[in-house]
Amino acid sequence: MSIYNDEVFQMACDQFQVIADYLQINPNDRDRLMLPKRAMAVTLPVHMDDGSTQTFQGYRVQHHLTLGPTKGGTRFAPTLSMGETAALAMWMSWKCALANLPYGGAKGGVACDPTKLSRNELEAVSRRYMQEMIPFVGPHTDIMGPDMGTNEQVMGWFMDTYSVYQGYCCQRDRYR
Repeated sequence: MSIYNDEVFQMACDQFQVIADYLQINPNDRDRLMLPKRAMAVTLPVHMDDGSTQTFQGYRVQHHLTLGPTKGGTRFAPTLSMGETAALAMWMSWKCALANLPYGGAKGGVACDPTKLSRNELEAVSRRYMQEMIPFVGPHTDIMGPDMGTNEQVMGWFMDTYSVYQGYCCQRDRYR
């Protein structure tokens, strides 16, 4: 059993195999091109408005790092899994390569329903997720963007949390 055991990841792998056959990619190189370079899973305990603590599962997958830093969206969705996140990261690698962009693909997110969270709870989930991702993201490592279930406010909380923990908001600001 793989940590990526998911029908969406299987679909991405099946697509890869078809193209790999067409391009005659050496079978010895296929796993390296198909499987993610790095995958993180984090548990996010969050204090809810009713005084309880709820835990959420978060993920970040960096598929391909050869071309440069990875980039990809961050989604908040109730059924998000590691396998789905890995498939989306693989597809982002393909999109970047096809557009001739110097990035590898990544994707991340939290298994939650943002429509059922209060603004305070959504902020807490967002900030806690970024706290856990700080060792793995940044302008020269992995560039996070919005995706399903996230918006400019969530991205603002990400950036603020990143800035507080790093002491600056981006690499260039370190030298001002």
